Amino acid sequence: MTTSTSETVEDLIRAEALSLGFDLCRVTDIDEAWPAAARLGEFVEAGRHGEMSWMAETLERRLHPRAMWPDARSAIVLGVNYGPAGDPRAILDQAAKGAISVYAQGDDYHELIKIRLKALARWLQGRFGGELKVFVDTAPLLEKPLAERAGIGWQGKHTNLVSRAFGSWLFLGSILTTLDLTPDAAEPTTCGSCQACLDVCPTNAFPAPYQLDARRCISYLTIELKGPIPREFRPALGNRIYGCDDCLAVCPWNKFAQAGREQKLAAREALRAPALADLAGLDDAAFRALFAKSPVKRIGRDRFVRNVLYAIGNSGDPALAAVAERRLDDPSPMVRGAAVWSLARLLATEDLAALRETRGAEEADPDVLAEWSSPRQP
Repeated sequence: MTTSTSETVEDLIRAEALSLGFDLCRVTDIDEAWPAAARLGEFVEAGRHGEMSWMAETLERRLHPRAMWPDARSAIVLGVNYGPAGDPRAILDQAAKGAISVYAQGDDYHELIKIRLKALARWLQGRFGGELKVFVDTAPLLEKPLAERAGIGWQGKHTNLVSRAFGSWLFLGSILTTLDLTPDAAEPTTCGSCQACLDVCPTNAFPAPYQLDARRCISYLTIELKGPIPREFRPALGNRIYGCDDCLAVCPWNKFAQAGREQKLAAREALRAPALADLAGLDDAAFRALFAKSPVKRIGRDRFVRNVLYAIGNSGDPALAAVAERRLDDPSPMVRGAAVWSLARLLATEDLAALRETRGAEEADPDVLAEWSSPRQP
């Protein structure tokens, strides 16, 4: 498909996308086989999706873009850079502060990208016709393999997308269309022998290169897991209270990364290095106010404070024990259990025993009682 000028339809689409604030725009067809389907099937079959039941429930629709929409012919894949201004791992040395994943320190990207996608879609349909649908990772569409086919980047050994232009830091959006567009060349995998992303993982969440066991991933544990985080992983959380950037941040391709230019996605000052002591005291209203328009709000106050208390336990700072002790009266059993674990990490043996005699004896929830019964375990 071409226009009356020397510019192709694809050139015009790309120019319009960039004018709307996207940083990358590439095109691919969706006629060929979809190798990603087999990998996803193996992932779910092995149970590595954990509590993310929606992945199994929508598996059939994820097997190929046309499984969702049989009339689709091409895909336009868009990228928005959200690169941090500095090293996101630097905060891991500040034990009394909370580490929030870079993508969640600003406004929720879903709404911003969806607005831009719809604007591009209206322009595209008005100019060239055809039917189309827009997607921002909330629908059963495998966007990372689609981005790889379109040449946006490649999926590294950590299964995340890596871009030559922007390193690890891209939000993705897609438009499926009935138009027959000329595809861009796919991006070859360029990881070589490097496995820095695998080696840095605190919980050994990668059974092999290009494979992830989400049940061991800190992002899954702090965001998707609804109950208490398994004891074996709690020390490895460090001060990570929402997500983890380790495997992204160590990638050598980040030498080409650039700081994001979208102000709505920029880190809020209050979320760059928040004090754990302050976060542990949030009630539901204060939590909602602090994380208004933030992805963090999705997990709810109880799950978030659970994460904060694990981080307090890992801080090694006895001064924070008083903060954890106040959460022994929390309405949420999950929060109370996390407080017990935190106190067991911070208090001297005799002080913990005295607290157990009083507060532990008052506890009625069996899961919290289990924390009191073996508090010195990892």
